[in-house]
Amino acid sequence: MDPRVEQFMAKIKVKNPAEPEFHQAVMEVSESLIPFIEENPRYKFAKILERIAEPERIIIFRVPWMNDKGEVEVNRGFRIEMNSAIGPYKGGLRFHPTVNLGILKFLAFEQVFKNSLTTLPMGGGKGGSDFDPKGKSDNEVMRFCQSFMTELCKHIGPNTDVPAGDIGVGGREIGYMFGQYKRIRNEFTGVLTGKGIEWGGSLIRPEATGYGNVYFAEEMLKTRGESLKGKTAVVSGSGNVAQFTVQKLNQLGAKVLTLSDSAGFVYDPAGIDDEKLAYVMELKNIRRGRISEYAENFGVEYFEGQRPWNIKCDAAFPSATENEVQKEDALALIKNGCKLVSEGANMPSSPGAIEVYLRERILYGPGKAANAGGVAVSGLEMTQNSMRLPWSREEVDTRLHTIMQNIHQTCVKYGTENGGYVNYIKGANIGGFVKVADAMMAQGIV
Repeated sequence: MDPRVEQFMAKIKVKNPAEPEFHQAVMEVSESLIPFIEENPRYKFAKILERIAEPERIIIFRVPWMNDKGEVEVNRGFRIEMNSAIGPYKGGLRFHPTVNLGILKFLAFEQVFKNSLTTLPMGGGKGGSDFDPKGKSDNEVMRFCQSFMTELCKHIGPNTDVPAGDIGVGGREIGYMFGQYKRIRNEFTGVLTGKGIEWGGSLIRPEATGYGNVYFAEEMLKTRGESLKGKTAVVSGSGNVAQFTVQKLNQLGAKVLTLSDSAGFVYDPAGIDDEKLAYVMELKNIRRGRISEYAENFGVEYFEGQRPWNIKCDAAFPSATENEVQKEDALALIKNGCKLVSEGANMPSSPGAIEVYLRERILYGPGKAANAGGVAVSGLEMTQNSMRLPWSREEVDTRLHTIMQNIHQTCVKYGTENGGYVNYIKGANIGGFVKVADAMMAQGIV
């Protein structure tokens, strides 16, 4: 490791103990940025990287609510307002038992760079709770969301902080929180994104992360004179991002071989076509079932407790969770002919896996670039709310496609190395940093 990075990370770890995900995210960025900052000493003098790694504000609060048995339960709520140099804080809310301060700081830190890359005026933030919506009734989820928003509403607003959904927070939860915000503040504003289309939401928002990831992968392939048509792909996950990744891959002529959940993955050598995808959407979105039921229904193989990285493919789309691709998984992908990895999830590849991608010089789209489509359309939803005008499906999709192309161009600009290889992780980190850093410099020491 570069001794300058080591020295910087030692300070980060002392100030932020017991937060391994946050340490990982900062290290991955600092490896690209510290050499760049040394070449641009004005950023070093102003300690921009140190400031970006320190949240502007952290809000932690209790969330008491009553379950259907009449018992009081208590969860913990968080909002990390990381950086507002280029716009209001923007980032999702995650409801999951694994939520803690370190995970949310990692996500908020990544969000700063991701939002900057979209070219839209959005700062970075993240939040959530250790509440688990699984197994809860609609009334229990509603009571929790109302209690959560009763406190959160003091800290957010359409020009201050605009949360969205994330794991465990879909249309139902956004609706309950929006209703509570409206009741308390007595105003109908675009304070949340991911809203229902009837009350201020945007078309294409559910599809945006998956579609955007595939658009980015297509742009990467164009640099080598190729396309997704005829390519085989493995996709992990089976939620929103994975579903629409499959849909767009099908539209562009690729064949998707796998989907997964936390219990295992299915391998369908015939391909997960649109008819099979409709079954997955009904299974996951309505029945809340397990992906193993797909294997039973279509007579294909199910690999319990495993991830799909040993399946022969041309391209991989990790779309489930952080660190789902370890070094040995990356080696297996390369061995089986994979030439492209494009991340639909946040930080799904471990440092060891990223090392393999770069050493083998495959096309690697890091999450902060490849999965920025979701927050991009959230930003477009904010624009529509401010204008009080909705856009058509085609208009939003066209804008999304253009944004992903622009992100790709930024990565190429800052990530092209000697010999022409595009290091997308370097390009995304530097490209995302420059816009935020210049804004911070212009605004003084704040």
